[in-house]
Amino acid sequence: MTNLSPRAKSLLTRIEDRSARVAVIGLGYVGLPLAIAIQSAGFCVVGFDIDPQKAEALKAGRSYLGTVSEESVARAIQNGFAPTSDPAALADAAIVVACVPTPIGKQREPDLSYVVRTTEMVAATLPDGGLYVLESTTYPGTTDEIVAPLFEAAGHTVGQSVFLAYSPEREDPGNAHYDTRSIPKVVAGDGPDADALVRAFYASVVEAVVPVSSTRTAEAVKITENVFRAVNIALVNELKHVFEAMDIDVWEVIEAAKTKPFGYMPFYPGPGLGGHCIPIDPYYLAWKARGVDTPTRFIELAGEINRAMPAHVVERLARALDEAAGKGLKGARILLIGLAYKKNVADVRESPALKLLELLRERGADALYHDPHVGAVPPTREFADLAGQTSRPLDAVEVGRADAVLIATDHDAIDYAALSKARLIVDTRNAMAVRGFKGSHIVKA
Repeated sequence: MTNLSPRAKSLLTRIEDRSARVAVIGLGYVGLPLAIAIQSAGFCVVGFDIDPQKAEALKAGRSYLGTVSEESVARAIQNGFAPTSDPAALADAAIVVACVPTPIGKQREPDLSYVVRTTEMVAATLPDGGLYVLESTTYPGTTDEIVAPLFEAAGHTVGQSVFLAYSPEREDPGNAHYDTRSIPKVVAGDGPDADALVRAFYASVVEAVVPVSSTRTAEAVKITENVFRAVNIALVNELKHVFEAMDIDVWEVIEAAKTKPFGYMPFYPGPGLGGHCIPIDPYYLAWKARGVDTPTRFIELAGEINRAMPAHVVERLARALDEAAGKGLKGARILLIGLAYKKNVADVRESPALKLLELLRERGADALYHDPHVGAVPPTREFADLAGQTSRPLDAVEVGRADAVLIATDHDAIDYAALSKARLIVDTRNAMAVRGFKGSHIVKA
């Protein structure tokens, strides 16, 4: 620490005494919990989001995320947390953390437009000696190749007038065991000053900091975590097909296999991948790998398998409906259970349930849904025609009217006893068996 530049030493002192003003850009599932955690650690925090409705809701003490309580929002506001949609509020921040989306395009190419616009905005206002941290998941090299040149173009000298770092977000919405503070934080700075600053900053906020040698390594860590999950989920989805053809229950196989205390980690099949990370992030690495003429066969194959799962589920439903009632999907009333991409959250980003609804409608089915966490389908680019459809009540009338029930997401708040009365249940999550419901009318898919 004694070899730090005067500017870095000054910011380090302000980190240690909590006088450094911090701005968090992007108040979604990553940014809002992080902003509250930083504020709870004693910093003065401004939260910026381009959506003015988010800022207004937070100012009123309301939370728009099921994973963030209104009590924690109200407490943060009372203690000085300042949500805003005015970029001028960023001017006084000595530390800026960007938690903005990194989606993919139609050809599954990286879309860094949010990162670029955010970085340009910060580069225009970040004072000398300031620290800019990117948390958005991206391909290795983004900090070096995209972020740093934008700061240089704005007149900064990276490593001298400003400091850059990368620390990948690791949020897991709905996880009751880990939160922002308790999840170990991987960090890396662009140069020794930035490295010391980003370590000190996050060490003051979270319980454990995991420093790595470079921002490229830190960027690769997050990609690796999500590629690992995507590939293993694809593997178990393929095993489900194989075992189904052999009349073997893949869930029973997994439950027995996971009793091995070494050399095995359970992953579970489902109707496809969802969320803001696993369906998207592996393609960032695949795209970058093409630039260095290196194939990513596992990633590409896993993507093919996982993207095919909704169509497989619809075919399994069609076959079960034909076998049980001698009718096809056209004109059939299908009640889909769960719209969110995972249990106990309201997040529908990249949810396979949306694809299931679309495929069912294309086959002529009267496709409806019930989700206790998602009252209406929000607007999306890919499924614009579904926007506004509302959740149906889960009662005896609705269940009785359905020709089949399709379980896509196994929320704990769903009344599975009521569901058990359905004429036909196609279960992609093994939800009925886990809760003790059995019968020939329950088909696993």
